[in-house]
Amino acid sequence: MATWFIFATSLFLTYLDCCSGSFIGVCYGRSADDLPTPDKVSQLVQLHKIKYLRIYDSNIQVLKAFANTGVELMIGIPNSDLMSFSQFQSNADTWLKNSIIPYYPATKITYITVGAEVTEDPNNASSFVVPAMTNVLTALKKVGLHKRIKVSSTHSLGVLSRSFPPSAGAFNSSHAHFLKPMLEFLADNQSPFMIDIYPYYAYRDSPNKVSLDYALFESSSEVIDPNTGLLYTNMFDSQIDAIYFALSALNFRTIKIMVTETGWPSKGSPKETAATADNAQTYNTNLIRHVINNTGTPEKPGEELNVYIFSLFNENRKPGLESERNWGLFYPDQTSVYNLDFTGRGVVDMTRGANVTKSNRTSWCIASSKAPQIDLQNAVDWACGPGSVDCTAIQPSQPCFEPDSLVSHASYAFNSYYQQNGASDIACSFGGTGVKVDKDPSYDKCIYMRAGNNKTVASNTTAKSSSTSSSSQNEKSFISSVLVTFLLVLLNILRS
Repeated sequence: MATWFIFATSLFLTYLDCCSGSFIGVCYGRSADDLPTPDKVSQLVQLHKIKYLRIYDSNIQVLKAFANTGVELMIGIPNSDLMSFSQFQSNADTWLKNSIIPYYPATKITYITVGAEVTEDPNNASSFVVPAMTNVLTALKKVGLHKRIKVSSTHSLGVLSRSFPPSAGAFNSSHAHFLKPMLEFLADNQSPFMIDIYPYYAYRDSPNKVSLDYALFESSSEVIDPNTGLLYTNMFDSQIDAIYFALSALNFRTIKIMVTETGWPSKGSPKETAATADNAQTYNTNLIRHVINNTGTPEKPGEELNVYIFSLFNENRKPGLESERNWGLFYPDQTSVYNLDFTGRGVVDMTRGANVTKSNRTSWCIASSKAPQIDLQNAVDWACGPGSVDCTAIQPSQPCFEPDSLVSHASYAFNSYYQQNGASDIACSFGGTGVKVDKDPSYDKCIYMRAGNNKTVASNTTAKSSSTSSSSQNEKSFISSVLVTFLLVLLNILRS
């Protein structure tokens, strides 16, 4: 068993070397009568090094245009087709046979969205979503593609009844009839929960409650979640974490989140004063930086989060206010609305740690009182072992042994690891059992380590100082924390 454990760990470390992290994609909407042909769009996408693209149907001309390009496509089944897909398996089989199989794998299709924001659909197609998803998955299984092409459905933030504070995030009970079976489907098939996030609308509709800087990733102040102590410097993170907490409340903690739409309009009606090219460039530039740095969110630091920017072009046939027709990154003539580098190597700041949601004040890392006991024990075992934390202080007769509780002992071990590894968000992860706080948890003679102070009263020894640069320190912390999560899973297996 020990040999297997070592082998699995080595295999995982090898895997880490090839991981690419989170990615940025773009939505290719076609609600316009002046767009370039799919062939020209394909050339534009490749020119700007866009590797991931979402379309809202399975248009044959688009699929052909992206053959042999390496661009990964997310394709969609419109809401209008949900009823037919849900009623008969043969409809899903025929669609797959005629619309997908002839073009795959030359055209790299990786996701199928079954319906889009069905809770916002006036025709109320939500009851058809899960049966349609099931039939599409069955069709994929018949041809052996169910592990290569994931099936899900997209949602608006309206699927939540509450999103602030993030820790109070909860799904709207009126959608329970289809949400619970859909979440079970996603969990069973390792498919992501797809959400469309628009901080622009939150600011536009409530400018007195939401600051523009907070919506644009530009805020210098923080919003504190009173239930968790987590600090937020942008609305995007807050909304994503509200989804995480809503999923957790229903015990769906393993489902990943994917943002299938987000962006900012470059032009609007006279009352839409925030819809400007400058704001759109600021939002999307900061968004790309946030994603490619694998920043994660305060609740899920370092967590992979793939994001699609809406939209590739301005679309002149979209109804509604002026802003609805001006979300594009490009004009129909293929010129840029504003400069944006999708790789993050140009106008986007690639500095590690840039735009990380964190406080400049001293912070500590403690164990969550809500974490399962076995997860805490595994985390403590790792921190005091492979994590190289000096846990002398939590041994009997030592200053931090009392109170003799797992949460107390884990808090001391977590904080020591956190401070020794740069006090970065990812160093307080511990598989989701660690929580950052800005109040010193020290008590009596039990002194918790803090940034810049590597001495502890318990051991009266100085922790090893790092001679590496801050960049390599953060990288080491990131890899170590990811390894923590992996090892915790393996320890659970070994204990069972």
